[in-house]
Amino acid sequence: MAPTTITRDVLPNGLRLLTERMPHVRSVSIGVWLARGSRHEPAEQCGIAHFVEHMLFKGTATRSAEDIAQTIDSIGGQMDAFTAKEYAGYYLKVLDEHLPLAVDVLSDIVMRPALSPDDIEREKKVVVEEIKMVEDTPDDLVHELFTEGFWPDHPLGRPILGSRETVEALTAEALRDYFTSAYSAPNLIVAAVGNIEHAQVRELVARAFEDLPVRSIPLGDVPPRVVPHVLIRNKELEQSHVCLGTSGYRQDHADRYSSYVLNIVLGGSMSSRLFQNVREKRGLAYAVFSGLVAYRDAGSVTVYAGCANTAVGELIDVVITELRRLKTEPLAESELRRAKDHLKGSLMLNLESTSSRMSHLARQEIYFDRHFGLDETLEGVERVTPADVRRVAQDLFTDRGLAATVLGAVNGLELPPERLALG
Repeated sequence: MAPTTITRDVLPNGLRLLTERMPHVRSVSIGVWLARGSRHEPAEQCGIAHFVEHMLFKGTATRSAEDIAQTIDSIGGQMDAFTAKEYAGYYLKVLDEHLPLAVDVLSDIVMRPALSPDDIEREKKVVVEEIKMVEDTPDDLVHELFTEGFWPDHPLGRPILGSRETVEALTAEALRDYFTSAYSAPNLIVAAVGNIEHAQVRELVARAFEDLPVRSIPLGDVPPRVVPHVLIRNKELEQSHVCLGTSGYRQDHADRYSSYVLNIVLGGSMSSRLFQNVREKRGLAYAVFSGLVAYRDAGSVTVYAGCANTAVGELIDVVITELRRLKTEPLAESELRRAKDHLKGSLMLNLESTSSRMSHLARQEIYFDRHFGLDETLEGVERVTPADVRRVAQDLFTDRGLAATVLGAVNGLELPPERLALG
């Protein structure tokens, strides 16, 4: 693969521009990233960040929703958007020759949304249906319930979609106020990857985004307080859904590479301990995996499994045994090697497309204000030792530190503290 060139620029109005040239492809992925997400909204407006994301596709001062869709379809482009807890993104993937049009459409939707009252009322119904869909998707719902109990009374614990009540209470004025304060040049990053020249992208972006407001309200983020809460929610389901978790590391933690390796060993791959011991050896679950969530000032390590209603107790006991083993038994070199190679391979494979590289660039800018080259990340993974993994397990899997959420037809299930003790 030919070497790529990454360039970072800050435009006069404070907008940050990141480009990566990949001359061997014909596509360009370009996105506008907002360094504000659902954690930056007031409790009574829970869901407003996500709602604004929906509204930006509903038309601008000069384009209707249909115009936007037809413009992208007519050049074979792909357009998408999402809202996360700490950022939001709007991006397009197009052929290199259509870059000027992509910049024009993106700047139009993030600078001049119509936010018409009729569209707002219609979209409320759509978002309420999206909220109901989570309630009917137990593997999503169990994570929402877990997070809410884990970081109670904190924006990181609240659902990104908001609640039916908060969404239905949104007004055109509230949306306009949120949009005006959040979507300003210092909060926005444009990232573009593909067959591009930095100077050309800079010229297009500087012209298109010239009129962005330049004021930015500083964030008053307060780290969440973790509560290892146990919630058993009865719901008539064919299968029970279990989420167990402890505190994890924040995005920039010095031990983050060791925690990545720990996660792969625990439940992040098909050869992981949980996959082998829960699914392959005991047949307790079809889906079982662990995952890391990391924010600016907090994180979590979670284990999810879906199992028979009668098997929940046994499943939880097996998971707890594996968490304890990581604290007490040294990791074999062969298992460490496998985990490192899995992690390095998936990192490299993930960065083969222009869109994943674009996301990677933007996220690094949001969390680190700098770019970590792939080699730097791979070296970080390679430096991890068996002692590091064990030390991190001891640090994270503290006694009385495990939270549990169970969703399913589990009348009578009891999870006393000693059963969840990580010792």
